[in-house]
Amino acid sequence: MGKAGQKPIIGILGGICSGKSTVAAEFAKLGCKVIDADKIVHNLLDKEDIKDKIVGIFSEDILGSLGKIDKKKLADIVFVDTDKLTSLNRIIHPFVLERAEELIEKYNGQSHVKAIVLDIPLLAEVGWDKKCDKIIFVDCKRELRIKRAKKKGIFDENQLKIRENFQISLDNKVAIADNTIDNNSGFSALAKQIADIFSCIIEKWGLS
Repeated sequence: MGKAGQKPIIGILGGICSGKSTVAAEFAKLGCKVIDADKIVHNLLDKEDIKDKIVGIFSEDILGSLGKIDKKKLADIVFVDTDKLTSLNRIIHPFVLERAEELIEKYNGQSHVKAIVLDIPLLAEVGWDKKCDKIIFVDCKRELRIKRAKKKGIFDENQLKIRENFQISLDNKVAIADNTIDNNSGFSALAKQIADIFSCIIEKWGLS
């Protein structure tokens, strides 16, 4: 059991394109609220003050035809330059974490919410694993992750390596996790694992 009035917080860890968002979405079906950092960032990039700060560092070359930040152009820059990624994170992360805190407080006050799921790519890197009551690692073979990335048109194998270099290792993520979910087979197998883990959370926290 957690503190009165507080929902259990579930953190999702895994490699890039391992299926973390799919796992989070399945928890949502079970009555959880998901805090999606990518969605928060997407909304932040549309804010003029934040856009101006980012353009001030990276120039107007990162803007698309409509004057909005082109996420792909920005990603292509920051994921090959540690200093630029650090500069971007200094702008973005405080706002992301502030919004996540607001959402946690909001969901703690909603009786129908059973738990809160954090779908935050740099969960451990920013120390938010300490906020979690349960941490789940989504295991997915590298070749399958590369295939998924290419299917989405996001990046190639080399870019995958570059991006992973900015995160803690998969072994360290496994070590942090309380549970590991195998996402190397079909969706039904994945959903069953999630349901089983959530049943344990329900029982431990006395949720209904």
